[in-house]
Amino acid sequence: MKTTVAKFGGTSLASAEQFRKVKKIIESDPSRRIIIVSAPGKRFEEDIKVTDQLMEVFHLAGRNEDFHPALETVRQRFEEIAEGIGAAIDLKKEFEQIEARISERADRDYVISRGEYLNAKLLSDYLGFTFVDPEWCVCFDEDGTMNPELSRRMIRASLLPLETAVIAGFYGADSRGNIRTLPRGGSDVTGSLAAAAANADLYENWTDVCGLLAADPRIVDHPKTVKYVTFRELRTLSYMGASVLHTDAVLPVSDLDIPINIRSTDEPEDSGTTIVRTLPAGETKYPIIGVAGRKGMSVIQVEKLMASDGAGFTAVMLDILKSMGLPFEHCLTGIDTVTLVIRSDLLEPCREQLFSRIREELNPDYLGLSDHLSMIAVIGEKGSNSSSANIRALNSLTDAGIPVNTINQGAGKLNLLIGVPEEKYEDAIRCIYETIEKAGL
Repeated sequence: MKTTVAKFGGTSLASAEQFRKVKKIIESDPSRRIIIVSAPGKRFEEDIKVTDQLMEVFHLAGRNEDFHPALETVRQRFEEIAEGIGAAIDLKKEFEQIEARISERADRDYVISRGEYLNAKLLSDYLGFTFVDPEWCVCFDEDGTMNPELSRRMIRASLLPLETAVIAGFYGADSRGNIRTLPRGGSDVTGSLAAAAANADLYENWTDVCGLLAADPRIVDHPKTVKYVTFRELRTLSYMGASVLHTDAVLPVSDLDIPINIRSTDEPEDSGTTIVRTLPAGETKYPIIGVAGRKGMSVIQVEKLMASDGAGFTAVMLDILKSMGLPFEHCLTGIDTVTLVIRSDLLEPCREQLFSRIREELNPDYLGLSDHLSMIAVIGEKGSNSSSANIRALNSLTDAGIPVNTINQGAGKLNLLIGVPEEKYEDAIRCIYETIEKAGL
C-alpha cells in the first residue's frame, strides 16, 4: 500500500475551520496515513502564534510573575478549536498537568512544546488516528542534539503496528526523559524523519503557500511557483533565505530519494512544488530556477604575494576561524587571495581579535573589510553549464547601476553567488528575477 506522510504547519491548523480543511485533505487520499502536526499559528495578521504565547508563559513563570492569565489565553485557544471540531479530549485535565509542571519550574522546552502536543492530540481524536508522542521516539543526545539515525529507528518501531498515526512535531526527548525541542520550523524535520522511517512514497508539506516561489514575494510581485526543484537546489534556496521548508528537513528524505511535495492547505487543488533527486522524464530543466539572498554580511579579503606558491595559506586562515569558533558562509580563493564571507553579527564582537591574528600569523600584504553587504544566490542545477544565463543575470545588475562586490561560480551546482551593497539588495533581487522571467530561464 502506498504511504504518504503529510505534515501540516501552524497556519494549516490555526483554527477549527482549518482543522476541517485538513481533515478533508487527509480523507481525500487514503495513502495519507501518517500525519505530522505543528502548533496553532496565526489566524490573522495581528494574531500571536501559540508557541510564542507559551514562551511568554515560561518567561512569566521564570520571573515569578503570575503566568496563569497567559496560560488561560492558550487554553481558550485550544478550547475554541476543540468545540469547533467536536473533539472529546479532556483539555481541562491536560492544562491542569501543564500548570502543575510549570509551577514546579518546568524547563523551557517542555513548555513551548505543548502547542504541538495538544494540537496533535486534537487532530488524532478528530481523525480517529492513533496519537504518537515524539517524546517516545524522537531521540536527543544529552547535549541537546537530535540523533537522526536513532530517531528513525524508534519512529519506525512506533509506527510498525499502526495503520494510521498523528505525530506531534518540533520536539522529542533525551535518554533521561527531558523534553527537547528542534529549532523553529522543526516540525518539518519531524515529518522528514517520519517519512524516512516509514519508507514513504511521498512526503507532503502543507503550508500557507502553493509551493516554492522563485523569489521572495515581499520583494517581487507575484513570483512564479517552481513546479520541480532538486533536493540540492531546495537546500541552497532555503539556506539563502527561502523559508518554505526547514533546511534540515531535506536530508532524511533525500538520502532515500523520497519526493517532497509542498502544497497549500487553502488551495489543495494546486499541485504545488515537488522536490526530487532527478526530474521526471519530459520535464524541462531550466538553467535558473530561483533567486534568494541574505542580508547582514561582511567580506574579508586577505592578499599575500606568492601565497599560492607556498603550502597552507588558506588552511592557516581557516584554522584561525576554527580556533575562534567563528563560522563563515563562503570562502572564495584566488591565486594570492582568500576572501571570506561572514555574518556581520558574528564578526562584530571578535573583529579586532581576528584581524590581529591574521596579521600575526599570515603577515598579509593587504587585509580589507567590506561591511553592509548582501549575498544573492542565483540557483539552478544546470546553471554552471549555462554561461548565457550567468551573463544575463550579471548584465542586469550592470545595466541597473548596481555595484557587484564579489562574484563566485563554484565547481558544483550552485549557479552564481553575488555580493551587492545591502541598500541595493531588493533592487538586485528584482533585476535578476525580471531577467529570469524575460529570458524564460
